[in-house]
Amino acid sequence: MNRIVSKEYFSEKVAKIVVEAPLIARSRRPGHFVIVRCGDKGERIPLTIADADTERGTITLVVQAVGPSTTKITALEPGEYLTDVVGPLGQATHIEHYGTVVCCGGGVGVAPLLPIIKAMKAAGNRVISVLAGRTKELIILEDEVRKHSDEVVIMTDDGSYGTKGLVTNGVEAVINREKVDFCVTIGPAIMMKFVALLTKKYEVPTICSLNTIMVDGTGMCGACRVTVDGKTRFVCVEGPEFDAHKVDFDQMLMRLRAYK
Repeated sequence: MNRIVSKEYFSEKVAKIVVEAPLIARSRRPGHFVIVRCGDKGERIPLTIADADTERGTITLVVQAVGPSTTKITALEPGEYLTDVVGPLGQATHIEHYGTVVCCGGGVGVAPLLPIIKAMKAAGNRVISVLAGRTKELIILEDEVRKHSDEVVIMTDDGSYGTKGLVTNGVEAVINREKVDFCVTIGPAIMMKFVALLTKKYEVPTICSLNTIMVDGTGMCGACRVTVDGKTRFVCVEGPEFDAHKVDFDQMLMRLRAYK
């Protein structure tokens, strides 16, 4: 049982939950995720760790209420408990000094992007973060991202905040004005696909996180199969991050539609 320390809402269906998990807090690295279960018969929900506090022994999770299980998790209040929190799982992000790194996130994808932004900055990179959402209300963790970025670009579909346009417009504007050495993209699969197409055109190495297709998180169910460089890979055990220029996004998008 893991006690919920605090909870706040970013929007009606997106909540930030801080959970007691001291062992995970000490061992997690950027890119890692956990499996969360609410109730003895609850589904196994994979959630990327957005932050950790080793002194308090807590981890931060961002949960979007989509189905019954995630709705149940977001309904929990501080002082209540998650039945299980297992992790850290997956492969950690490879961090090194690249030079100028563009980190672009869409919607709740900013949550798993935040620890990568922090690590990239700590490694001495110039970090430019591009945050995107349909509206101003869907831009999350902006203050935290600004603390660890040299520059933050905000893009909204409706122009209600920042610059009107898609995340790719923001990324391309940066590439056109200065040399970009590396790119990290996390968000909806369709967003990552078009970021990958853009950065491939400009020959900017890019990694993406395919956490949206994970189900059980251990490689047992096979639901997270993706094709990378012509080979079948399992996102939850071999990822969640892969070379974005080698991912078959069209196949992944087709398989994601099955879960609707």
